[in-house]
Amino acid sequence: MDNRKIFNRVPNDTYDRLEFQEESGIDEQPVYAEQEKQHVTVSSIRPESSVNQYKLLVISLAVLAVILLTVNIGLGVYYRKLTGGYLLRDISGEMAKLQTAYDQAVQSKQEAQMQLVKERSDHQLTKWELEHQITRRKDYQKQIDQIQVEVSRLTSHLPLLSESVQKHYYCSAAGRTSVLLFSVSTEEGCRHCLPGWSFIDSTCYFFAISESLSIRSWLSARQFCQKRNADLIVIKSRQKQLAIINFIAQYHDTSLTYHQNGFWIGLTDMEDEGVWKWVDGTRLSDGYWHVGEPNNQQNEDCAAVYPSENPFRSWNDAPCSYNLKWICEREPTSIG
Repeated sequence: MDNRKIFNRVPNDTYDRLEFQEESGIDEQPVYAEQEKQHVTVSSIRPESSVNQYKLLVISLAVLAVILLTVNIGLGVYYRKLTGGYLLRDISGEMAKLQTAYDQAVQSKQEAQMQLVKERSDHQLTKWELEHQITRRKDYQKQIDQIQVEVSRLTSHLPLLSESVQKHYYCSAAGRTSVLLFSVSTEEGCRHCLPGWSFIDSTCYFFAISESLSIRSWLSARQFCQKRNADLIVIKSRQKQLAIINFIAQYHDTSLTYHQNGFWIGLTDMEDEGVWKWVDGTRLSDGYWHVGEPNNQQNEDCAAVYPSENPFRSWNDAPCSYNLKWICEREPTSIG
């Protein structure tokens, strides 16, 4: 019996099976015995595909190794930078810059605080100097006012002064005297005003300063003036105000209170509260009220003038029923 090798070829030039068969006799009728039948099979053997897959695997592993090596080298370099102090030196440099900036900021703050203290000190000094200047200004203003009053007083006496000797003239009648101010001459002053009246700036005035006269209410004082063809004084000029204040200051009774030293003037708001009018019917245009006056605290409808260092702050409103001194005025008697 001859043995034949049978190769079953597949289209991919691979061998699916290798079989050995025993042939018996000429009729080629095989007699198989189960024990002797042999089958040898090699499944799907592709030599080229296996090689390609192996190469691909090798290349992939090589690429991966290269990548890992690169990463490892990068990590190593970074680690060396860290361990070598590059990053630490950068941080130290930034810290040094920040510390320098902080020190400069602290120094600037201290300088600003010192400047602020200096500015506050200068401001306080300026404030004190301003207060000093204001006080001096007030003193100067008082001196100016006093000088103006003195000038007014001296001016009122000029017509009565001789070239060599200063004289003070009085005109007496019925036991009373009259101080002549702004008079052209002694004789002319006596001829213009009644005994007991003062001739001031071409007008005759009566000051109720005699101890024989009792203090009166505003209406009673006005009646006193009207009986003598006069009325309560009307003050419409600065010169007149200064002259009146200067005159009553000479008769200031220090034993009396401030309010008891007042003199009624011809000013009231009895007809219309807050609308002050003179006894001649004209409205008040420029008053010399004390600070805070008139305030009408106790139905105060009549005005009075008081002795004051500041002649421009010497008026008060008071209840018309108060008993005070008074000032009358009238036109001078004509010479005939």
